[in-house]
Amino acid sequence: MEAGTATAAAVGPYVPPLQQVFQAPRRPGIGTIGKPIKLLANYFEVDIPKIDVYHYEVDIKPDKCPRRVNREVVEYMVQHFKPQIFGDRKPVYDGKKNIYTATLLPIGQDRVDFEVTIPGEGKDRIFKVSIKWLAVVSWRQLHEALVSGRIQVPLDSVQALDVAMRHLASMRYTPVGRSFFSPPEGYYHPLGGGREVWFGFHQSVRPAMWKMMLNIDVSATAFYKAQPVIEFMCEVLDIRNIDEQPKPLTDSQRVRFTKEIKGLKVEVTHCGQMKRKYRVCNVTRRPASHQTFPLQLESGQTVECTVAQYFKQKYNLQLKYPHLPCLQVGQEQKHTYLPLEVCNIVPGQRCIKKLTDNQTSTMIKATARSAPDRQEEISRLMKNASYNLDPYIQEFGIKVKDDMTEVTGRVLPAPILQYGGRNRAIATPNQGVWDMRGKQFYNGIEIKVWAIACFAPQKQCREEVLKSFTDQLRKISKDAGMPIQGQPCFCKYAQGADSVEPMFRHLKNTYSGLQLVIVILPGKTPVYAEVKRVGDTLLGMATQCVQVKNVVRTSPQTLSNLCLKINVKLGGINNILVPHQRSAVFQQPVIFLGADVTHPPAGDGKKPSITAILHYELLAIRDACIKLEKDYQPGITYIVVQKRHHTRLFCADKSERIGKSGNIPAGTTVDTNITHPFEFDFYLCSHAGIQGTSRPSHYYVLWDDNRFTADELQILTYQLCHTYVRCTRSVSIPAPAYYARLVAFRARYHLVDKEHDSGEGSHISGQSNGRDPQALAKAVQVHQDTLRTMYFA
Repeated sequence: MEAGTATAAAVGPYVPPLQQVFQAPRRPGIGTIGKPIKLLANYFEVDIPKIDVYHYEVDIKPDKCPRRVNREVVEYMVQHFKPQIFGDRKPVYDGKKNIYTATLLPIGQDRVDFEVTIPGEGKDRIFKVSIKWLAVVSWRQLHEALVSGRIQVPLDSVQALDVAMRHLASMRYTPVGRSFFSPPEGYYHPLGGGREVWFGFHQSVRPAMWKMMLNIDVSATAFYKAQPVIEFMCEVLDIRNIDEQPKPLTDSQRVRFTKEIKGLKVEVTHCGQMKRKYRVCNVTRRPASHQTFPLQLESGQTVECTVAQYFKQKYNLQLKYPHLPCLQVGQEQKHTYLPLEVCNIVPGQRCIKKLTDNQTSTMIKATARSAPDRQEEISRLMKNASYNLDPYIQEFGIKVKDDMTEVTGRVLPAPILQYGGRNRAIATPNQGVWDMRGKQFYNGIEIKVWAIACFAPQKQCREEVLKSFTDQLRKISKDAGMPIQGQPCFCKYAQGADSVEPMFRHLKNTYSGLQLVIVILPGKTPVYAEVKRVGDTLLGMATQCVQVKNVVRTSPQTLSNLCLKINVKLGGINNILVPHQRSAVFQQPVIFLGADVTHPPAGDGKKPSITAILHYELLAIRDACIKLEKDYQPGITYIVVQKRHHTRLFCADKSERIGKSGNIPAGTTVDTNITHPFEFDFYLCSHAGIQGTSRPSHYYVLWDDNRFTADELQILTYQLCHTYVRCTRSVSIPAPAYYARLVAFRARYHLVDKEHDSGEGSHISGQSNGRDPQALAKAVQVHQDTLRTMYFA
C-alpha cells in the first residue's frame, strides 16, 4: 500500500483514540540474512541537551495571513519588545501558532497582548498579537524514549526540535512542505508554459536508534517564472511574439490561458512602488477595450466605463494591447479588472497543477542525479548550511554532525523463479533482472480465436505492416509457451472512440469463444479509455492495446513484454516462486492484499491517518472472516509501504556501486541505525536503479498476528517484488501493492466521460463529472467475466 495520508471518515459509534487501541508491534529483532554491505545514509546525527523547552501559543489578528507574513510579525515583535519581554532570547516559530524558547519568558501564566506595526508598501499594516504559556516540553524524556525504547516517543518534543532546526531556513527561503527553495541563481531550467525548475533541499528530524537524526536531501520542484503576464500568456499559448497576435484571443485560447493563470498571484506595475498583489479569479471574455465595470463618479452617480478608458483617464496610460482580455482579480463579486499588460506574475509561486508529459520529462532530465553525484551534492549542502553556526540552533544547545551516518545493510538473496513448458526452466535474477529466453510460461494459454482492431489510419499502418507484426507476435508467443494460433478471425480499421462499442458488441456476438482483441492505437487518444470501459466494464472482453509506433517498428523485447501481459489477462500464470524457497506462511492458505492510498499534498503529517485506516480495516477484515465462518480468525499482518520519503542510501565502498548510475544493489536492506528506535520498520531497495538515485521503499509493520521475524518478513517482501507480471525484473514495491495502483489507475480511465473528456493519458484526475457515489461505483464496476483475470496488467 503506497500510503500517503488516507483519512478514514469516522462512521458508527465513538471509537477511543487509536494510540490506546493499537500499538504498532515492537521490532522482533534485527535481520541477519544476506551479504553485509557498508552504506552511507543522508541522515546526520543530532545531539540535543537534556533540557526543558518552553512552548507558547501565539495568536495573530488578522488571522488568515500566509506564514511568511506571520513570521515577519513575530520577528518584529521579538525585536520591538526586547526590553520588556524577550531580552536576548531567540524564540523559534513555526509560522502558525507555536513559539518555543530555551528559557522561560517573564510573563507567568497570563496572556500578553501586543500591537505590531509593519511598514508596508504605501501604508503600514497593524497586527494584534497575543502570546500565552502553553506547556513545558521535555527533551530529557525524548532521550529516554530513544535510548530505553520503553516509552513512546513524545511527539511534542520532536516538534519543538523540528521548529528550532527549521526556523532560520524558513526566514531565508521559500518553504514548500518540508522543503526549502530559493530562486534560480547560476542555472536556468525552463519547462515551458511559464514554469521553471527551482532546486532546494528537504529537511526533517526523525527519531532513530539511540539518536535523533536530521534527514537532508536535495530536491527540485516546478515554480512559475516571475515575468510579465503578457509573456506568460505567450508561453502558455505558444505565441512566439506578442505582435503576432493583433486579434483578440479565440475562445479556445482564452480557455487555455484561464486554466493556467487562475489562482495565481499577480502584482501591478502601473502604480510606481505600490506593487499591490492580487489573486486571479478569472479572465474576461471581452477585451480591455470593451470590458466595462460600474465606475462611481465624484458626483455620486455610477456610469459604465471600459477598462481601457479608465486606465487612460486615471493613469494616463494608453493600453498597448486593448484587444487582449483582462484579469479579474480578488473576489468574483467585486468586479476588479486589470489589463494583462500592467501585471507581473509574483515570484516564488510553486506550481501545483499537474505537469504535462513533456514538462515531466524535462524535469526528470534536469533533476536526475547519479547516486555518487547526489551524495556529493548532499554533503556539499550540509557543509554550506553550517547548522552549528545557526544562532537559533545554538540557542537551544543543539549540535549536528557534518558527516552522513554509516550503516551496515545486507543484500538479500533473490528468489529463483520457476517457469513451465517441456524443460521447466528456472530463472535466477542477477542485479534485479532476468529474461525469458529459452523459457516458457508456467501456465501458458493457447489462443485460438482472436481479433485485431486498428484505430491508427491505414496510411500510417498498412496491411502488410499488420501482417508482419502479427507474424512476429505469433512466433514470439509460441516461444513463450502461449501460442497464438492461425490468423485473426477479424481484422478491420476503425476511427474514433465512438466506433469502439458497436465494433466490440459485433465481435462478441459474432465470434463465439473470442479470447482477445488486439487494439492498435494512434498515439495518445480517447480511444484507449473507451476500449477499457467497454472491454473491462461493459462487455467483459480481454483487450491488449499497442501503440502504432511499436507495430511499425517492432522489437522482440516489446513483443515479449506484450505476451507477459496477454497471458495473465487470459488467466495464465507467467512464473511462480520456487516452492522450496517459500516462507512458512505459505504452509496454509494465504492471501496477499494490496491497497493504494492517494497522496496527500506535500508536508502533511502522515501517521495518525494511517493508523485510523488500520483501525477500521482490521475490524472490517476480522468481521468479514467471522461472517464466512463462525470461528474463522486468520492471523493478519498489516504493512504500510512508502516510496515518498527522502531517505537515500549510498555505497560507502566505491567498488560496490552498480551500473552507470552508481546505485546500491537490488536487495539492499537496512533495519538499524536510521530506523525507528523500537517499532518494526525497515528499508528495502528491491529494484536495480537505472536512472538517478534509487529510493529504497520504507516498510512499516502496523499489526502482526503472524509473528514474523525480521528475516522472514524482509525475505518475503523481497520475493513479492519478483512476482510482478509485467516485466522480468524485480520492482520497487511488492506486486500486490503495485497491482492495487494499476487497478486504481485503470478505474480513473473507467470514469472518463467520453462526451466531456479527451481521456488523454496521464493527466486524468479522478474526475467525477458531478456523478453521485452510486453512479461512480457503477462506472468502475468491472464485468463479472473480467473480475477473475488480471485485466489491469
